[in-house]
Amino acid sequence: MPAPLRVTLSAAAALMALAMLACSLSGLLGQATAVSPASPPTPLPRAPVQAGSANPDEPVAVIGTIPFTSPFFINTIAEPFVLLEDEAGFVLRDRDFPFALEGQVMGPVEVVDEKTLHFELSLPAVPQGTFVDVDQDGQSDTGVQVFAVAYWSNTWDGPFLEKRDGTGWSNAYTSTVTDPDRQDEIMGGLLVAWSPDADQSFPSDFGPDGELFTADDPVAPIAAGYNFVDLDQTPFRVFKQARLEIELKEGVSAVHDFSGLGYTEAFQQMFDQASLEYPFTEEKQIDWPALYQEFAPRVASASDDADFYRAVRDFTFAIPDGHVGGLFDNLVFNQEQGGGFGLVLAQLSDNRVIVTRALPGLPGDNAGIEVGAEIVDWDGRPASQALADIVPYFGPFSSPQALRQQQLAFLARTEPGARVQVTYRNPGASSDQTADLTAARELDSLFQALTFLQSSAIDLPIEARLLPDSGLGYVVIRTFSGDYSLMARLWEHLMSALKDDSVPGLIIDLRSNGGGSEGLALDFAGFFFDEEIVLSTTEYFNRRTGQFEPQGLPARIKPAPTLFDGPLAVLVSPDCVSACEGFAYALHQGGRSIVVGHTPSAGAFGEVGRGQYNLPGDFSLQFPTGRPLTSDGRVLIEGEGVVPDILVPVTEDSALGRSDAVLEAAVRALLAKVSR
Repeated sequence: MPAPLRVTLSAAAALMALAMLACSLSGLLGQATAVSPASPPTPLPRAPVQAGSANPDEPVAVIGTIPFTSPFFINTIAEPFVLLEDEAGFVLRDRDFPFALEGQVMGPVEVVDEKTLHFELSLPAVPQGTFVDVDQDGQSDTGVQVFAVAYWSNTWDGPFLEKRDGTGWSNAYTSTVTDPDRQDEIMGGLLVAWSPDADQSFPSDFGPDGELFTADDPVAPIAAGYNFVDLDQTPFRVFKQARLEIELKEGVSAVHDFSGLGYTEAFQQMFDQASLEYPFTEEKQIDWPALYQEFAPRVASASDDADFYRAVRDFTFAIPDGHVGGLFDNLVFNQEQGGGFGLVLAQLSDNRVIVTRALPGLPGDNAGIEVGAEIVDWDGRPASQALADIVPYFGPFSSPQALRQQQLAFLARTEPGARVQVTYRNPGASSDQTADLTAARELDSLFQALTFLQSSAIDLPIEARLLPDSGLGYVVIRTFSGDYSLMARLWEHLMSALKDDSVPGLIIDLRSNGGGSEGLALDFAGFFFDEEIVLSTTEYFNRRTGQFEPQGLPARIKPAPTLFDGPLAVLVSPDCVSACEGFAYALHQGGRSIVVGHTPSAGAFGEVGRGQYNLPGDFSLQFPTGRPLTSDGRVLIEGEGVVPDILVPVTEDSALGRSDAVLEAAVRALLAKVSR
């Protein structure tokens, strides 16, 4: 068994990775996407057409495996399945094509190992998908039903998919291959086509435009019943097989695996791709060639995994983006930051740095430093200057507020055995004192300083209560990366209870929410709006055009079945990251909520689902690839965060936990609204 220190830090690293999840994983976890329509054919109504066949090869099942590399793949999925996915959405290029309840055919999924799932999907005698006329003859025919096999999970309502769960078609974990640079056009893989008779035709190739189900497709007759269509052959291979075994494609969510390469080659390939796809180069004024010149020689001279890690870690520290990074090495951390003094620090709005905890039996406490003491100098420098010089180990950061929060945590950390001289003034003292401290090997002060390291396995992702003196509702949402189904049911229950009990207003506490699924977050937001609101589009680098271009559906608030129309207050902090920030921003639309906090949120909002890398030494790294933009072309949230309407000063009382000044300010603001 590893040493306890390693186990604890591994857990911390995992929590840090969760805190840096991308907001927008639409299309990656079974969430389907689609593209703009281009003169689509009109589907005919569904009909219970019979297709009799004595052919022993008539398809009855599809079985196979789902390999995955993405760290986000199954950590939030409670009830996965494979779906006979109706591809009429793709045929029509309809982003919002819903999967009709009567047409949903599902199959079980089982875990094989840590990188593979197994599935089985039985085909119904007569599928109830959408008929699409794809023979391009200009005449109206019954047409065929077209399907892919795709991995899905249900979040809302019963076991079947509803529109909130996803629409369109899948671009990951599916039997087809899609092209993200052509709005997820299907370009290969396998389709399942069902024909009601032998009088229908189906494309036999992509045609000159390279797209499927368009007017220039060559076509050929297709047999009645089920047919498998192999799009990777020219012309397409159309065949029957009773039980077909396939492997679903991971698609755009696949990790870029450079772990088998040498240090120099892996860094080169990662750098070439990440620097090209990084979406905020201009806004953050990143000089990629200069960074390469600085860090490539360090990588080339690395003699072992620890040297390589330090070089790549310092490279990421040079990019001011809270979604960059994810590297962690326990041994290096222990060597460089495993020592502490048992002190937890805070900076007040008047810029004083004070001690909020002095853990018993550790160097700070042993030297006589008390809770509430002001740190005057740290190792020969004024406290404010010493803070500004700290490069926190869990960096980098998108905003100065997020940076400062962790500078406070890491000012009092160093290598075990290191000595510092601290000048401080205890509460009520008339003069300063100086102490020489030697760092002990301890982590407790770090865990108490950083709230994202304090979550417990028994904590529910959502917890609520009524505030006794005001009657207002209060709910803590700790994550958008929990069990989606559990979270959806808790949220629906809460919203119904608030409405049934006529709760006059609601405070939503997001101060320790590390993010997760933007889709789930916006579904939650839908319970507070009675009309749809488009929030943003996300651009990705298109290798065909060399430009960043919109892909996928825009981020939208869609009204939910239950509406809570009372006033809202949202509490934020630098620990509100990514999808948490998207949720806070959504609730602020049209003045729907009051945002309250000591500081803005983290300001880290680039989408990272497509920017995952495996490197030598068993290290993982991520870079944002998606660029969220408002309708007027502004970069959304990144670098700025969600800024409070009510900015609450940090006082001794709030820093020392004598009061929750942010919550108290929110209560006052909501009661003022309720009493009008």
